[in-house]
Amino acid sequence: MMAEIQAGDAGEQTLALLWERTRRQGDMPGFAKAVSAILGAMRGEDDDQFSITETVLTDPVLTQKVLRLANSGMYSAFGQHVGTVTRAVLVLGTEAIGHLALGLKLIEELSAIRPDSAHARIEMEKALLAGLVAREVAGTVQSQHAEEAVVCSMLHTLGRMMVTFYMPETWARLQEAGGIGNEDAAAPALLGIGLPGIGRATAQRWGLPANLLAGMRSIEPGEPGESREPVAHGDWIAALSTLARRCAESLWHDSEEGAAEVRRVTASYAPMLGLDPELAAGAIARARESAAADLAIAPLSKPAERRAKEMARLRQRAAGNRILQTGLAEMRDMADNASPGQMVSIALETVYKGLDFSRAVAFVRNRRENRYAARMCFGESLREHLDDMSFEDSYQPNVFHAALSSDRVIFIENARDPKFAAKLPQWWKSTLAEARSFVILPLTSHGQPAGFLYGDWDETFPPIDLSQPEFALLNDMRALVVRSVERRHQRDVESSRAA
Repeated sequence: MMAEIQAGDAGEQTLALLWERTRRQGDMPGFAKAVSAILGAMRGEDDDQFSITETVLTDPVLTQKVLRLANSGMYSAFGQHVGTVTRAVLVLGTEAIGHLALGLKLIEELSAIRPDSAHARIEMEKALLAGLVAREVAGTVQSQHAEEAVVCSMLHTLGRMMVTFYMPETWARLQEAGGIGNEDAAAPALLGIGLPGIGRATAQRWGLPANLLAGMRSIEPGEPGESREPVAHGDWIAALSTLARRCAESLWHDSEEGAAEVRRVTASYAPMLGLDPELAAGAIARARESAAADLAIAPLSKPAERRAKEMARLRQRAAGNRILQTGLAEMRDMADNASPGQMVSIALETVYKGLDFSRAVAFVRNRRENRYAARMCFGESLREHLDDMSFEDSYQPNVFHAALSSDRVIFIENARDPKFAAKLPQWWKSTLAEARSFVILPLTSHGQPAGFLYGDWDETFPPIDLSQPEFALLNDMRALVVRSVERRHQRDVESSRAA
């Protein structure tokens, strides 16, 4: 059972000031409300008001995570595929789902908050990183309590988060008194209560259950478990949370000293937690990789380098859109006199340059042969494969026929997703499989496809999402090509009548 939080008069004054600030500003800002609903759901599946199934189904992201967890390797003993939340509740139990929901809601709150204080953001990012470490490390021992460990790990520094967010002037005094990085040591004398005590008091105020409060304890590698006997569940969670918090503190700075500290801490906790040091090191490396992509200001995430890349990408996209606009203007100017082949050529060149495609190909439908075939292309080493890029025009259940049938631009973000493999035809797999993402621009006249333009990006191009203005430019461009096809068809009809 968690011991009562000890706070003298000065500590009570600190907490009173904190509660007053949270009353005015809101509890982070909606986490307390979410906690109340989730804990109510955990209290009983039979209570309609707090049905855990209903709670899960109201959140699509939580629904996805619950089903993924129920079908994961650690629950493989349950056999068949779990496709409903109702079944997942039976497999996982309300406690595991409740902890998963709490972790998700806390992450949402921390991610959504944009405080003025950089110190608050730092503490929140460290909490997210600790949760990532806990989840990955718990996975190495197939723990069914991983989500509980994630929540406890993020809550380990709740006191620091609360002070930096709601009492930034107090945080400045702590740093002045103890020095940067030693705020915990300065807190008892200055505030009358330690930062961990503030965190536990906040968790109690939120109504968090006793097991999560117990998991917020800091446990040293030698206590308990000096004899390397298995530790109790509550101590295991607290120890893993302590490990995750310490690793997060060191990983966040992205230094050689931090990396050495992570190795030392992991080795010291491994016997108590029953970890394989090598597997644990791999798990922490995966958490580090995820954090590098997800965090914003941590040195680990290389914010300056990422901002520079983002600015370069935005400049590149802006320049590319100007190319698309210029090409579209040229197509409008020549629309009355150009042949369909000329219009296809300028459209293909424009999208190739404007979207910075790795490769671009124009496919034309030959009605006499009942086939689509590649006629022109841009991109290295592509011309030698033109003859292989041909397929029958009779409908097949793949993405190309789907695009031609729907007559709309199709953007495929991840062509290498195994689930998408069945929608890719063999001719594409044998000629264009280097693509990571691609775009199809169908050219359809009066409901009949005349061909399509294709462009792709390989692994050398950063992940991309087409914007609405870009989709609009592509649609305008293909409309001009189709109009030229219709004019040619009309002239051919008139010529045949005159003959």
